Order: sequence, then C-alpha cells, then structure tokens
Amino acid sequence: MARKPASAAARKAPAKSAKSEAAEKIADFSKEQELKAYRDMLLIRRFEEKAGQLYGMGFIGGFCHLYIGQEAVVVGMQMALKEGDQVITGYRDHGHMLACGMSARGVMAELTGRIGGLSKGKGGSMHMFSKEKNFYGGHGIVGAQVSLGTGLAFANHYRGNDNVSLAYFGDGAANQGQVYESFNMAALWKLPVIYIIENNRYAMGTAVSRASSQTDFSQRGASIGIPGLKVDGMDVRAVKAAADYAVEHCRSGKGPIILEMQTYRYRGHSMSDPAKYRSKDEVQKMRSEHDPIEQVKARIIEKGWASEDSLKEIDKEVREIVADSADFAQANPEPDASELYTDILL
Repeated sequence: MARKPASAAARKAPAKSAKSEAAEKIADFSKEQELKAYRDMLLIRRFEEKAGQLYGMGFIGGFCHLYIGQEAVVVGMQMALKEGDQVITGYRDHGHMLACGMSARGVMAELTGRIGGLSKGKGGSMHMFSKEKNFYGGHGIVGAQVSLGTGLAFANHYRGNDNVSLAYFGDGAANQGQVYESFNMAALWKLPVIYIIENNRYAMGTAVSRASSQTDFSQRGASIGIPGLKVDGMDVRAVKAAADYAVEHCRSGKGPIILEMQTYRYRGHSMSDPAKYRSKDEVQKMRSEHDPIEQVKARIIEKGWASEDSLKEIDKEVREIVADSADFAQANPEPDASELYTDILL
C-alpha cells in the first residue's frame, strides 16, 4: 500500500523549545526602560573613561580593568533582578558596582585608595564589596568568584528563600578547573545560580579560538545537564530577555543555567595592555555597528521618546556625577595605618 504524502502540518519544522526562543528573544522596552538603560550604561561608560584618565595621571595604582563596550551585559541583567538577589564578579568590576547601585564616589575613592572608598581604600580596583547592595566582589583570582557565587546560591537554597545568585566571569576564566567543580555541585543540588560568561573574545589577550577547543561557551555545562543560552551581549534588550528567562528558571527550582554573553571590550585587558593582538579596524567596526549605548540612543530618537538635546542633558548630568566622584577621590584622605588591622575575620 502506497504511503500517504505527509500533510503540511507534518512537514512543518519542529516547534522551537522555550530555551531556543528565549535565546532569540528581544525584550520590548517601554520609554522608561530605554531611558533608564541609556542612563545606566552611560554612567558606566563615562565613569570608566574618567578612571582611565586618572590611571594615566598616576592617581590609580595597581591593576585597572575597564568595562567600556560591555555595559549592556550588567545593565540588562540587573533589570531582571529583585531585592535580595546577589551579584559576584571578577576584576573587571566597576560597571557591576555602579549597576548594583553603589555610589560613584565610593567606587572612585576605592580606585584611588582613599578612606571614603567602599573597602576603605584597602581593596582597590579589584576588591570592592557592599553587603547593603548584595554585591560580593570584585575578585582578583581568575575564576575564584564562580565557586563563591555557587556558595551564595547554596546559602539561598539552604535558607529556602527564592533569591538568585549571579556569577559573572569571562571566556578566559571559563577554562579554570574550579568552574567545572562549581558547575557539578550546582547541577547536583539544583542551586539557583546564573553563570554569566562575558565572552569578549580575547580573555587576557589570546583569541578564544586559540585557547578553547569548545568555543560555544553556552554549552560548557551540557555534559552535566546545565542548559545554556547564547545571547547578543551588545543589545541590552536581548540581555534583559535572556535574564528574565534565566531568573525564572532558577526561582522555579530548576537549578543553574549558563548565559554566554557575546560582547566586546574596546580597551585592552587592563590599562597596561596595548591590545596589539587585534586591529584598530576591528575595534572601530564594533564601535560603529554594535555599540550598546548608541543602539539605545538611536531607538529613543527614532521613536520620538527624547530629543538629542534631552539626551545631551542626561550625558551632562552623568558627567557631573563622574566629575564629582573624581574630585572626591582625589581630595579624600588615605586610610590610617591602623586600618590594616580592621575588618579581619578569623
């Protein structure tokens, strides 16, 4: 008997999973959300530009890793969180602090090693914390924050609350051993942690294709059952949509999830890195075609939600906040030697 030809419905491509749809989704922002995202990202951009200037003038010592270009990642993620959710990251951390609501004065004063800094001038660029804002660092050891962020999620699980822990790390840190130990424990106990891999392509200066055999970082947890999404980290709306999906996944008791944020840093790995491993044309192409702040600005103007002049006013306000933080950070006194013995937990 001849087989009947397949119906049109049967010939349809299989329905997309909720996960694949989440990876492709773009959040529909209101006027207020677009303007908030614009201001929050602009504050990070202008702050980091000023930090770079102060570093060049000798006011900031040690290491200094700027977040310029990656602003959409942390701003979009923060838009999906609630009070009580925790954030932890590595040493490219100034933007995360500002997005969490920590004061520009406190962050800049810590960069210059002053008593008014968020770690009283003792932590510097890489080691700032705020229990009030549920920000747990700023960590200088590559990948160390992943285990600590998993521990925060374990605390939430143990206490029975519905808080979610966000652990940020980069494509370089993704190859560290403790990352996979953390993945295993989180998957085993279904801990509410979102692992956010900020893939800016170059780690400390080596292209991912030369350092990683598996360059699809969203699949780094596949062997132990951790789902992952690949996200356009240069579009704050795409980040927000993925964040909403990931947060709901964790709060509903489904365990950890990985978000690979495909992003790009415009500056070197740190202020001491001339970034000669990539061309100026490559950087300029990313700036001109994918800049996260310019994308939002263009949408706001196109929709008539604000004029060029009103956006310039936002920029002026942000620049004033940053200038004030720089003045404060230079005038504030250094910590007394006795501070060496404070805030020590034994």
